[in-house]
Amino acid sequence: MPTTRPSLDRPHDRGPVDEFVATLQDAIDRADAVAFNERFAEDVLWGSPFGAVVEGYDAIHAIHESMFGAVAPGTADGSGSTYTVEHVRVPTDDVAIAYVRRTTKAPTGELEPGRAGGFDELALFVLVRRDGGWWLAAGQHVPDRRVEMYG
Repeated sequence: MPTTRPSLDRPHDRGPVDEFVATLQDAIDRADAVAFNERFAEDVLWGSPFGAVVEGYDAIHAIHESMFGAVAPGTADGSGSTYTVEHVRVPTDDVAIAYVRRTTKAPTGELEPGRAGGFDELALFVLVRRDGGWWLAAGQHVPDRRVEMYG
């Protein structure tokens, strides 16, 4: 048993994580499920904030198509939420772990973290580089209640 606790993060360029999240933001702004799921692995695991785990691309894509399909045409342009990469760790050259905050916008269009009626989330993404690209291997999102709990 090792006696020294290791630091698993390595020097890294967080650019691939920022680029990955930017593609998600663009897809959200356009309510485009195909673009949103474009870099999800075939065997992706996606955990909901309510404890369910969805297995596989086809299952999560069907859910996202339904969600994005509920958005009225022409109303998605930047009106829903904003993704912000908060923390990144890169334990190997081909694995990145990131906490990403999704903040809903108020009716005014301004970001108001923790506002009543908003549904802010914090997601943990596991990205894996394969065949020259970064793929979502797993994601888990939970309600972000930091403002309510800590002010």
